[in-house]
Amino acid sequence: MAAVAGCASGAAGSATAPTTPGAAPAKAKVLAKTSDIPVGGGKIFSDAQVVVTQPAAGTFKAFTAVCPHQGCTVASVASGKIICPCHGSQFQTSDGSVVQGPASTPLTEVPIKVTGGSITLA
Repeated sequence: MAAVAGCASGAAGSATAPTTPGAAPAKAKVLAKTSDIPVGGGKIFSDAQVVVTQPAAGTFKAFTAVCPHQGCTVASVASGKIICPCHGSQFQTSDGSVVQGPASTPLTEVPIKVTGGSITLA
């Protein structure tokens, strides 16, 4: 009978424990509020190595903040361009494509989710 009681206790404990840890990772960390991202501009999140842009009102895009040329982190977003300070590469805020080299490949798009006024990594 002790074994049955142990199994019952263990089963109850097991059923509860996996549900709680599984629920925690599902909650994504908010990168920014939509109001934090200027229309025609963007914001760099160095800790997440992501740049979020709003090329047109209500349209949000995200790209890796790591320049494909030599791995520097982009430093600014201005006049519709994402700018790398190391060698002057520039990328479009709308699609990450190269506007000015020496980079020859675009910034990689990063999936995001816009819910209400919050932007999270997808």
